[in-house]
Order: sequence, then C-alpha cells, then structure tokens
Amino acid sequence: MQLINIGFGNIVSANRIIAIVSPESAPIKRIVQEAKDDGTAIDATYGRKTRAVLIMDSGHVVLSSIQPETVAGRLEKDEDDISTQDEK
Repeated sequence: MQLINIGFGNIVSANRIIAIVSPESAPIKRIVQEAKDDGTAIDATYGRKTRAVLIMDSGHVVLSSIQPETVAGRLEKDEDDISTQDEK
C-alpha cells in the first residue's frame, strides 16, 4: 500500500485517490459542502485555508492545506521511488 503525506503528518492511501483538485470552482465547492452535510468530508487543514481537495474512491472528500501541485508531486516522487526500488 502506497501512502502519501497531505500535510501536518496526515497520510492517505495514494491508491484510493481519484482526483486532486483546487477548491476554487463552484462545482468543487458544492462537492465539499455535500460531503460535509453527509459526514464524508475529512478536514486535514488544521484550521488553515483549504488549498487542495482529494476525491477518494470511497466517496470521502479530504481537505488539505497544501497545494494540489505539491500533493501530486509527492505522489509522483513516491511512484518514482517505487519504480527505482523495483529495478534493483
């Protein structure tokens, strides 16, 4: 199982992520609000501004205070590390 740090020591399973998006658009704001209403939102921002929204395959919506590009970069870095280990 591959894990990815989404900030402040919070970790999610990278294999379960469907999308990493910015919270600025109206449809994403609507998704986040619906998840909060349904109880499927996980707020990992520690009170800071939400900068990335992770949509999980379980229907959960994870809020992170780090940029989507940073999360994606960490995911790509972890995949590269795994590929390098497999080649050894």
